Amino acid sequence: MNWGVFEGLLSGVNKYSTAFGRIWLSLVFIFRLLVYVVAAERVWSDDHKDFDCNTRQPGCTNVCYDHFFPVSHIRLWALQLILVTCPSLLVIMHVAYREAKEQRLREAAGDSYRCLYPNPGKKRGGLWWTYLLSLIFKAGVDVVFLYIFYRFYRNYTLPRVVKCELPPCPNVVDCFISRPTEKTIFTLFMVVTACVCVVLSLVEAAYLIGKR
Repeated sequence: MNWGVFEGLLSGVNKYSTAFGRIWLSLVFIFRLLVYVVAAERVWSDDHKDFDCNTRQPGCTNVCYDHFFPVSHIRLWALQLILVTCPSLLVIMHVAYREAKEQRLREAAGDSYRCLYPNPGKKRGGLWWTYLLSLIFKAGVDVVFLYIFYRFYRNYTLPRVVKCELPPCPNVVDCFISRPTEKTIFTLFMVVTACVCVVLSLVEAAYLIGKR
């Protein structure tokens, strides 16, 4: 990954964000992205390999694993982080569009040109709506993924033992999840940080509406 490009994008997002937006970005980068990259991927690296069932029936372990883990936490978190950070980049693209349009009009009109966007990054007109909709979208994405996690993994926790009786298992078998306590702690941590991000996005949206 090119961290120089990523740092430039973060600087751009910070530049056009409110104080609440900067807090949100710091929370996502430090407590969600870094935790995901540094720790969470390693915690879930053995989730399929060390998922053991007390049977030798071919295919039983794979079927039970697919039933209890329809989508891996890691893949869901990766998709969530991608979707939740994309709207911030739309704001940067909107500002870049304003600057490019300003440049084209200045070159076409010459000395008689009247400045259309004195401050392209000022949240007025279309940029205000882009910024507000990005906040609503970010909050909506986090809420949807919180619901998905709750549906797949009840109460966001992982049990130590799960019972499976799906074919081709010969009878009810016990299956054991690798490091369930550690995974539950990481899951709850990511859930709490997502909830805080939702609150920050809604507070920032209320701030924008109130300020206008």
